Amino acid sequence: MARKVPLLPPPASAVKKAMRVCGLVAFSLLMLVMRMLALLLVWVQDMTSQHERVLERQGGAATQAELEEESGAVAVAAAPGSSPARSPSESEPCSSVLQSFASDLDTQDSDSDSEFPSIPSAVPVTGESYCDCLGRVEPPARFPGARSSKRARDCRCGEDDDLFDWVWDDVHKSAAVALGCEKREVNFHMDYSCGTAAVRGSRELCEGQHFWEIKMTSPVYGTDMMVGVGTEQVNLDRYRHMFCSLLGKDDESWGLSYTGLLYHKGDKMHFSTRFGQGSILGVHLDTWHGTLTFYKNRKCLGVAARGLQNKRLFPMVCSTAARSSMKVIRCRSAPTSLQFLCCLRLRQLIPAHSDALQVLPLPPGLRLFLRNNLGWILSLCTHGARGADDGSGGGGDDGGGGGDDDDGGGVGDAAGVALGDQTRAVQRKKCRLN
Repeated sequence: MARKVPLLPPPASAVKKAMRVCGLVAFSLLMLVMRMLALLLVWVQDMTSQHERVLERQGGAATQAELEEESGAVAVAAAPGSSPARSPSESEPCSSVLQSFASDLDTQDSDSDSEFPSIPSAVPVTGESYCDCLGRVEPPARFPGARSSKRARDCRCGEDDDLFDWVWDDVHKSAAVALGCEKREVNFHMDYSCGTAAVRGSRELCEGQHFWEIKMTSPVYGTDMMVGVGTEQVNLDRYRHMFCSLLGKDDESWGLSYTGLLYHKGDKMHFSTRFGQGSILGVHLDTWHGTLTFYKNRKCLGVAARGLQNKRLFPMVCSTAARSSMKVIRCRSAPTSLQFLCCLRLRQLIPAHSDALQVLPLPPGLRLFLRNNLGWILSLCTHGARGADDGSGGGGDDGGGGGDDDDGGGVGDAAGVALGDQTRAVQRKKCRLN
């Protein structure tokens, strides 16, 4: 009769190893489930916010009147007997929501928009590109935050400069900012957005003339995407969990929104038309006269602020949109000299459609020198800007607001001081230095 051999229990080390493996597998599965739940929650919040924006757009005239009242640009009187518009109720068919999205997609050119910009939308702004590269690509993805096609992102129109006086600062930036392209391109919210991210330039803008251009390399949408300037007192990571217009929220910064609104000290006013993907935003800081001027697609929009003398400013950008990006394509500085004033005057005398460096009979060496050092002023179009050729110092009556030369934060509607006054001021400064 065969003898049964008793089964020996496994060694304690094997049991511990098996328990450890099972624990790791269970922990990995738990983390995977939590990650999926977090992504699902973010997706639900994003869809909810988009639906709320659609309902806000359905508010009609009442919502538009509230926006105009907040912008402080004009007072809107309610029509007698009119009742406030209401949002669609839950019993109404969902076709109204689809019609709202269709109306947003039909908007192709913001130059024909009403006097005041619409509520910030999840639908990207179109029809404002510096070139027509975006018009030769396939339609954008279904979700507005998705990346554009490779051909659109590889557009190099307007990117002629090889020398840059500064780049984006990899230290003074928000946590949701990633730099690329030799620190000239800034990418916001690489995965998803939960607030406002910002970054500033690596160089303080001291005395002289400073000009830089920012190209919108991604779809422009969301609560806000802004360009502007600010002091070192601006906390770039303060609103990382809040969607807001960061630049211009206090008296330490000035910002131009993609909706065309200009912000400073928490106040806003209508300044220009909207800008979108492919748009080139130029900023000119004149520390001699203390003015801040904005350009769109190399056409002057006018002076945005005055009284900025002796302020320690940095170039800044911010965004609330997921997977959005901007790129510095030009940043040059020059002293306030007679050479600069002569180039400025030449640009004013030459027609806007002509290239100043090609029209002028200049020696090749001088032409190359001007192109490398002052080419930005010779390539800009200052014709037709509000107050560009007059010496007025305050705002006009056409919605530009009143300028204030004393507090340093006034939003003006004139574009500078007369050229003769500039020349005499430079001559007086040189005499004092000598």
